[in-house]
Amino acid sequence: MPELPEVETTRRGIAPHLEGRTVTQLIVRERRLRWPIPEDLAIQIEGQTFTQIRRRAKYLLMDIGGGSLISHLGMSGNLRLVSVGTPALKHEHVDIELDSGMALRYTDPRRFGSMLWIKTGEVHPLLSRLGPEPLSDLFDGERLYQCARGKTSAVKPFIMDNAVVVGVGNIYASEALFAAGIDPRREAGRISRTRYQRLATEIQRILAHAIERGGTTLRDFTGGDGQPGYFQQELFVYGRGGELCKLCGGTLSECRLGQRSSVFCRRCQS
Repeated sequence: MPELPEVETTRRGIAPHLEGRTVTQLIVRERRLRWPIPEDLAIQIEGQTFTQIRRRAKYLLMDIGGGSLISHLGMSGNLRLVSVGTPALKHEHVDIELDSGMALRYTDPRRFGSMLWIKTGEVHPLLSRLGPEPLSDLFDGERLYQCARGKTSAVKPFIMDNAVVVGVGNIYASEALFAAGIDPRREAGRISRTRYQRLATEIQRILAHAIERGGTTLRDFTGGDGQPGYFQQELFVYGRGGELCKLCGGTLSECRLGQRSSVFCRRCQS
């Protein structure tokens, strides 16, 4: 699933091509995504001009006309730019054609993503209960420490909770915990303030670095320019169960936490 760095990479890739451009035509080949694409979406955006492309957690918010187009890439979706008239392949469900002669094309083999509409001034239920952005001043180790008080769940699913902090998905939670030297199985409520401060720092460092590297190439992810991300080449633990730790040389262990695979080093993480 595309995570925060992949979505931010996509935002940065498409924003210069959308902002200030007018929609000439909306082509919907398949409305049946996770939630159906609104029947009146063409009425809302055709003839209107994109003013700003934003991101909140893993959602892209494309401000246009009297509202915002909300897009989520789901499990396997992507947004990329093609020339108007480029023949559509299987799973290429939506084209937003622009006055520049380019089109924003939405592809989603599993159809688990979304393309929704919200009027200006409204808050969509999907966005109403989200925690702070990890790269903002509202997120730090003190927030993690305070939110963890009394928590008996493992620390990895705790930091993946979007009410605590948004956008720390499986890949980056695994990598941040390794960098901070924290066993992902430890109870969230039994980790010290000092260690949470280090974990918050590592979350921010790794996410920022992953964004600069264009995200992580997993399955068919590509950014808005069609180019793959390169952070996967730098992974220390994610997807490396049974391989050797790059720091100590020990064998990496693997377990399941919150229905997700978790790889860690018993020597380097405690």
